[in-house]
Order: sequence, then structure tokens, then C-alpha cells
Amino acid sequence: MPQPVGEAAVVAPPYAPATVRQPGLVLTDHHFDVPLDHADPDGERIRLYAREVVATRRAGEELPWLVYLQGGPGFPAGRPLGRENWLDRALDDYRVLLLDQRGTGRSTPANRQTLPLRGTPARQADYLAHFRADSIVRDCEHVRARLTGGRPWTVLGQSFGGFCAVTYLSLAPEGLAEVLITGGLPSLDADADTVYRAAYPRMERKSLAHYARYPGDEDAARRIAAHLADHEETLPDGTLLTVGAFQQLGILLGTGDGSHRLHYLLEDAFVPTAAGPRLSDAFTEQAAAVLSRAQCPLYAILHEAIYAQDGRATHWSADRVRAEFPQFDRHTDEGARFLFTGETVHPWMLRTHPSLRPLRPVAQLLAEREGWGPLYDAARLARNTVPVAAAVYQDDLFVDTGHSLRTAEGIGGLRTWVTSEFEHDGVRVG
Repeated sequence: MPQPVGEAAVVAPPYAPATVRQPGLVLTDHHFDVPLDHADPDGERIRLYAREVVATRRAGEELPWLVYLQGGPGFPAGRPLGRENWLDRALDDYRVLLLDQRGTGRSTPANRQTLPLRGTPARQADYLAHFRADSIVRDCEHVRARLTGGRPWTVLGQSFGGFCAVTYLSLAPEGLAEVLITGGLPSLDADADTVYRAAYPRMERKSLAHYARYPGDEDAARRIAAHLADHEETLPDGTLLTVGAFQQLGILLGTGDGSHRLHYLLEDAFVPTAAGPRLSDAFTEQAAAVLSRAQCPLYAILHEAIYAQDGRATHWSADRVRAEFPQFDRHTDEGARFLFTGETVHPWMLRTHPSLRPLRPVAQLLAEREGWGPLYDAARLARNTVPVAAAVYQDDLFVDTGHSLRTAEGIGGLRTWVTSEFEHDGVRVG
């Protein structure tokens, strides 16, 4: 599969279709070659990977297909370990396809190791501009034609996967039998600045709610922040743990058990050493697992681009908007609260994270990129006839509840289930 890339070439491995079994499951590999740019179907192609999962007892039956779109952006589909979680229920009725979205997992991964093969940072940025929800939807349509013989299928979209599902309803509703969305109804018209102006107050509420549950944790967080202000600490993966990076551990507060996990992380932070108190290996190992972007560099590089559809550049929106909320930087002031952040991307991350450092030039070019096209068609969504059901989580850290409910009103026939019993990851609130 030739792929001209400057003086280099991306060589895809040969197809290796395989079927394996787990208790109760039959899993089959699928590979698909799709256009990099679906507006140029005869141009360069990239390779997608997807894993078919079917219940052993139903492997020989003609079942409807359900394609799962993972949250992110930039995360591959989950790797099943038997019949667990939502997959267990889905396998009662469907043949499930776990799609690694382009650039993730085994679908022509885009990271610090592979992107230099594209050539200059400008060429890398042009390449990654084809990795948003509209391209993912077109990929799905290509795959659907191959697997279902043209029959519509069900889409289950979690978080960013739900954003993709709404794009699917906008671009190709004829391919959909029904749509299921969990924590992923996007605003149809909010730009990145609007998204983050709604996000920072949620981060503040989540931080204060955590301290109400674990009152001693604010002092613990202050001690860690004070230590980081005076000492350079590096995580096992090479990430420089700055105060800002430490604040990003608040991303745990958007998950069902995250408050408890954050508490246990904070209580084991320090150990005595010959050089005085330092952060423990146990703490830094766990912090690295939360903060690392090695598996998902696109989560940082393309994060703000998922909100760009008015032609304007995002210009590091989360970082700029943070200046409107100075309480996140006043933790050294007398009487000020220490606040965690969450799902935000900042230019300093391109310096502190080893997996992102080589991508700093391309990330900057994408932050400055203009001309992003629309991802949603409000008029078409209003006329929608595809059955859609969406779970909306109250005070969701990752997706603004108010934005989601306004979008729900704008999609014809959509039914919502609004709940405070579960967090964004679908785990019951502890």
C-alpha cells in the first residue's frame, strides 16, 4: 500500500486476520483501507483496525451490528477481557465492532514516533486535520458497506464517541438504524472558548465537593503544591510534575470512583529521605498513570480542534480562558482554595510530557489553524428520524450538562435519561 510521505513512506504491516476465543466470546480482526481524505477517494489511503466481538453461543447467527465509538479524542477502542460492563449486555442482541478510530490503537497510529514520517510539522498538521469526527464518520460508512452489505447499523458513542455519533446523524443518517449516546451530546454551536468558560466552574465545584467528602485533602494538596514550587519532581515516564500538572489530577473527579482514588493518592504522597521529604515512588507511579499521554497523544494535540467549526483558530483556548478564572492560581494566597483542574490542554504540556515534546511544532500549527469546517448540521438534526437515546450526567466534568440538554432539544426524536447516579465513565457515584 504505497503512501508517499516526503522522502519516507509509511509501510503498513501485512493483513493478519485472526480469530481467537475468550470465555464466552469469539473475537475476529478486521482491517480496512480507507482514504486519508474522503473528499479525495483516489488519493492516499490509511489502514483501520477493528475487532469484531460476538457471543460464542450466537457466533453462527445473522445478528445486527453495533459499532462502538470510544471517548477521547485519541483513545483506541477498549480491549475486551471477557463479557464485562456494557459489552456483556450488548452481546445479547448484537455483533459488536470495536473500532480503533483513525490515528489510535492499530489504526495507522499517529504519535511522536510515526508522525515524523510525514515530513515537516506543516505536513504533519495537514495530515492530522483529517482526523476529526467528520473523517471518523466517513470511515464508519466505508466499514459499514464492507461488513453489513449496506444495511444500517447501531452506533454506541461514549463521550467524544457521542460527538461523532451526532456528526454521523448530520452527515450520513441513512447508515444508522439507531444511536445510543452516553455522556456525549456536544453543543452544536459553542466554540472552544465557550466550552471552557463552562468547564472551569465545574472543575471548581468538583474540587470543593471532593474536599467536603475528604476535608483533609485540601491541606494535603497544598503541601504537594508547595513542595513542587520549590523542588523539581519527575515522574517515572519522564513527565515533569509542575503545580499545573499536579492540578490536572482533578480529571479523576469526573469518574465514579475518582474522588476515592484521588484521596488515596494524596494520603501517600510523601516519604522521608536523606534529602528531606520527597514524593514517594508510589505516588509518582500512580500520578504518571493518570497524566501520561503516551497512549493518547492526539488527546492533547487535537483536543481543542473537536470544538472548532466556525473557521477560527482555537489558539490554546483552555489556557487563555483559564486567565478569566484566577482562583485556579491563587492557592498560595491567604484564605484561597486549592482547586484541581481536569480535561484541559495547555501549551506547557508540550514541554513537560516526553510523549508530546517532539510534537510541539505540529501542536502549535494546529492551535493556529483556521478554516475548520462544520461538524454538525442543525437543520438536518432537527428533522432527524433515526431513533436516538442519550444518557446525560448531571454536572458532568467532561461535557457540559446544559449544552447537552440544549442539543437534545434540537435533535428530532431524541430521548434523554438525565441522572446523578452515575459519572461520565458510567460508574455509579460512590
